Amino acid sequence: MLDLQLASLFTVGFLIVIGLFSAIFIDNVIKKLMGIAFIEEGVNLFIVTLGYKEGGIVPIYLPGMDANWFSSTAAYPLPYGLVLTSIVIGASTLAVMLALTMVLYKKYGTLSASKMLASREESELNE
Repeated sequence: MLDLQLASLFTVGFLIVIGLFSAIFIDNVIKKLMGIAFIEEGVNLFIVTLGYKEGGIVPIYLPGMDANWFSSTAAYPLPYGLVLTSIVIGASTLAVMLALTMVLYKKYGTLSASKMLASREESELNE
């Protein structure tokens, strides 16, 4: 059976590759944003995977626990805190990017990045 951490790392690679492909090669702006979100979630999963500890417990020290046992079996709390912060920042950043996409759609009437660039170049040449 495949190790859980190894399977998670394969999933990380898959998410990042799919995200990079869509962010670079797909012309639709919303699909590009979805690709960026895939990359972000891949990185978050990578950080969580690094913080995983086989047989680990929740890192909350309760009265009556042996300090040596707790320090050897508790999971690492820092990666989970970083990922939680990253999720909040990523959600707000994605909202701003979607708002900018709406502004671009109102201005150019399309979601195609190549058509937006062509229209911009035409307007610069006419000036």
